[in-house]
Amino acid sequence: MEQHRARSTQHGPRRGAAPPTPLPSQARRGAGNGGGDGGAGGGGGRSSPRPAKPAAARRQGRPAGTARPAAALRRPGPPVVQAVRRLPNPRFTGLGCGLFCGAVLLALGTLDALLFGSSLVVYGVLFLPVCVLAAVWVRGVDLVTVPVVVPIAFALGLVPVAESGEGLSGRVVGLFTALATQAGWLYGGTLVAGSIVTVRKLRQMRRHAARNRPPA
Repeated sequence: MEQHRARSTQHGPRRGAAPPTPLPSQARRGAGNGGGDGGAGGGGGRSSPRPAKPAAARRQGRPAGTARPAAALRRPGPPVVQAVRRLPNPRFTGLGCGLFCGAVLLALGTLDALLFGSSLVVYGVLFLPVCVLAAVWVRGVDLVTVPVVVPIAFALGLVPVAESGEGLSGRVVGLFTALATQAGWLYGGTLVAGSIVTVRKLRQMRRHAARNRPPA
């Protein structure tokens, strides 16, 4: 009996000992989380919920609250570039590009004959912007048609401008003479259109290669 009393008094609280100091709420939560992770002693502890990331940050793979770099923001270009972006941007097929160039150059040739006395220089100057628009507005799959369409439209627009003799043969001779004397404008406009088409084709191939590149 004496041995049993001694054991019971050993497990009880000591007399005269100071009561345990209560822990703050944050320390209790930390102890509960540590106990729950370490073993069975913290099974009743409740861990604090993690803040949820926004959906946009999860999709882009950036941590929440991270701002987008300044280089990624689109800066406004010069006024000339902004004015060009506001212009209409149609997309012609190969046939549509040919009809556009032929109709516009025929109308410009008629106006040249009425207003400027069939000046071949004025017609050649007006031919250059038509080549640029044809190369910019054609579809990506029909880029190769522009260098073929532009010379044909140039010859069509020369019909009202070229000097013509009597009869059909006179008109044909005048047309070929105008083509021979204005070959510089013809080659220059075709070269401008071909350069724009080449740049667009290279950019299209680069985008296609980047799209098909396997992720790292």
